[in-house]
Amino acid sequence: MKVKHLIYTLLIVGIGSFIAYRIVSNKSKNADSKKFNDKDMPTTVNGIIVKTSTFDNNLSLSGSIEANEQVEIHSEVSGIVEGIFFTEGTNVSKGQVLFKVNDIELKAQLRQTVTREGLTAENERRAKLLLQKEAISQEEYDIARADHASAQAQSQLIRAQIAKTAVKAPFSGKIGLRSISPGTYITPTVLVAKLVNTSKLKITFSIPEKYAAQVQNGSTIDFTVSGSQKVYNAKIYAIEPEVAVETRTLQIRAIADNVDGKLFPGTFADVKLPLNIIKDAIVVPTEAIIPVQSGKKVYIANMGKAKEVMVEATTRTDASILVLSGLKAGDTLITSGVMTLKNDAPIKVKVK
Repeated sequence: MKVKHLIYTLLIVGIGSFIAYRIVSNKSKNADSKKFNDKDMPTTVNGIIVKTSTFDNNLSLSGSIEANEQVEIHSEVSGIVEGIFFTEGTNVSKGQVLFKVNDIELKAQLRQTVTREGLTAENERRAKLLLQKEAISQEEYDIARADHASAQAQSQLIRAQIAKTAVKAPFSGKIGLRSISPGTYITPTVLVAKLVNTSKLKITFSIPEKYAAQVQNGSTIDFTVSGSQKVYNAKIYAIEPEVAVETRTLQIRAIADNVDGKLFPGTFADVKLPLNIIKDAIVVPTEAIIPVQSGKKVYIANMGKAKEVMVEATTRTDASILVLSGLKAGDTLITSGVMTLKNDAPIKVKVK
């Protein structure tokens, strides 16, 4: 009886082990089959046929707008302001008197030096006559002549100081807000106002050194400013003679008319600099470009698989980038899912 129970037990265990083995084996086969199918299943991606076209190579840059001429107005002498002859925020002409500093003391000093100048002139005349008669020495005459020259220099100095009490506009332009009033005691350190010439404006910007050879004086640029859709023009008139070592950029300056007065110094400008026009250029969407450590790469379709291609790319716009080498007309360029693709991965391309 015990032998019979033992045989039944062994049969049950054997049957259970066989069933368990088949279940595990089937699961393993299903997993391998799924893995194999997933690996070989092509990835659906979008692509375009690469074509050549004429490319207007424009460089987008940021620049700053500056006044054509600007200066801070200061007094060269100290004293009481006795008159202000300009209105804040208005245009003034070159040579126009802007304000006047009291010069009473200087004029009194001038009268004193003029009197001394006359006296020393008479002393020099008498000394010259006495020298001719050999009544005095050459040294005594030289002293008299030096006294006269010193008095003349003193008079010229005071006249120059008196002239400085009338502060004039060094050029025509618009004068800003003043910081003085009649009766203010002013010194050379006091900023009276700022004078700017905004009939023309300078646009200063920098370009990467690799474009330096493509920029020339006389070239025209377009630019826009924040808050306006109007496109303005400017002409390049000055190029820095050397590339800045710290930034590897070349500074350029252009000048623009501001007849309507709608451009203001100190604002930013979005500059579009035209470079060489390239014929038979290859321009591709920016999303197709993958930055890598050694440069840039793209994927193209090759016999149903993704092929990795290194490219040399340069000018970039918001939506496209110019490719100099690595692609040719007729290639099928993959434009979607490129970040997850691998070389020789099976793909199915939807050409747009």
